[in-house]
Amino acid sequence: MAAKTWFITGTSTGFGRALTEALLARGDRVAATLRRPAALDDLAAEYGSLLWRAELDVSRPAEVRRSVDDAFAALGRIDVVVSNAGYSLVGAVEEATDEQVARQLDTNVLGSMTLARAALPHLRRQGGGHLIQFSSVGGQAAFPFVGVYNATKWAMEGFYEALAQEVAGLGIATTLVEPGGFRTDANTRSVDVSPALPVYAELREQVLRDFAEPIGDPAGLATAVISAADAAKPPRRLLLGSDAYEAVHASLTARLHEVEAQKDSAAITDHT
Repeated sequence: MAAKTWFITGTSTGFGRALTEALLARGDRVAATLRRPAALDDLAAEYGSLLWRAELDVSRPAEVRRSVDDAFAALGRIDVVVSNAGYSLVGAVEEATDEQVARQLDTNVLGSMTLARAALPHLRRQGGGHLIQFSSVGGQAAFPFVGVYNATKWAMEGFYEALAQEVAGLGIATTLVEPGGFRTDANTRSVDVSPALPVYAELREQVLRDFAEPIGDPAGLATAVISAADAAKPPRRLLLGSDAYEAVHASLTARLHEVEAQKDSAAITDHT
């Protein structure tokens, strides 16, 4: 497999770091963006010109566009653009502050949309490429105390569902990565916690216990994402983790049953 060039957001830790390390180790070039480029000093020392770095806060649209333009100008062709940067807001919907909701949307939704929109003209000009968007099991199944986070991931699922159809004839592939629980800093560093209301305390403790022991291995996720990018026909969705499979299967099955139950009643509004 010929070496590829990748653009990845959020590469300091977690999925972004694991993916960057795996790609550099196999000889691919990586345009790594993050808020603190010095966090990758060790990889820069080891891999030299294979690693291109830029400071980026994806919640700032002008920075996103500038980083994308700069990376294409510096590296020429970029084969895969990965939108990974994001974080979780934990708390009941009622508990979240307006500022927390706005920041969650700015980062997880508007930042991701801006990245795709900024990359598309470059990908079209070069005749193709691959957009990979990190979603979540929470993009197909909803859970209490991550309602706002769920909303951001469901938004990106709809965005990419439409985008995939728009670019299918342009040689541009899209993939939504839907991980379950993984052993990264997502449960500590990449989390914002809303103020707690006593009425939700018991349920909050129960939910947090349920998510306390993630089973996913970030290195395995990196391998799976790379394999998807190398595939002749990349999957539009990449579900990773047995917990993700079980939760999404249950959610979709329940929703389909609800749809089927309304097959006849839905037609009552049809014009005759």
